[in-house]
Amino acid sequence: MDKIASLLIVVVLAALAAGLIAKGWRSRLKRQASLGQLPDVPEQLSPAMVVTEGQYVATTTAGDWLDRIAVHGLGFRGNAEVSVHPEGVLFDRAGTGPLFVPAAAVSDCHSANGMAGKFVEKDGLVVLSWMLGEHELDTGFRTRHASDKQPLLEALQDLISAAPQADADSGK
Repeated sequence: MDKIASLLIVVVLAALAAGLIAKGWRSRLKRQASLGQLPDVPEQLSPAMVVTEGQYVATTTAGDWLDRIAVHGLGFRGNAEVSVHPEGVLFDRAGTGPLFVPAAAVSDCHSANGMAGKFVEKDGLVVLSWMLGEHELDTGFRTRHASDKQPLLEALQDLISAAPQADADSGK
């Protein structure tokens, strides 16, 4: 009888924990509802400057790598292919819709050790900072092969350099 009681207690605690996690995720979705819609993927993209496979880590609020963005499936980790085009950056995510970041929305890129529960070796992640409306976000990506990371960072830097800067245009 003690084994059955122990099993019941474990099952009840597990169900309670799952319920609290689900409630927290729903609360996060409500809190982030004002984020707005993701940009549409253009029907025609110019040839990619670089294409690499890897893992889409997550999108978080810029500077707060524990504040995972839940809306639009941006908080789910999964395999992806990233391609950098003159029009922007396309994350073709397995299991969910693509994420397209227009070139004008990209503000920075750098490497990091981790974000949103994914921590790797020194500078193992490529982090893209971008704007969605009034919200600044960070999107993390880990290349499948370490040799692909530097060409990806260079293509992103080229994209940032070529993109028109909103601040510079407003001053004219």
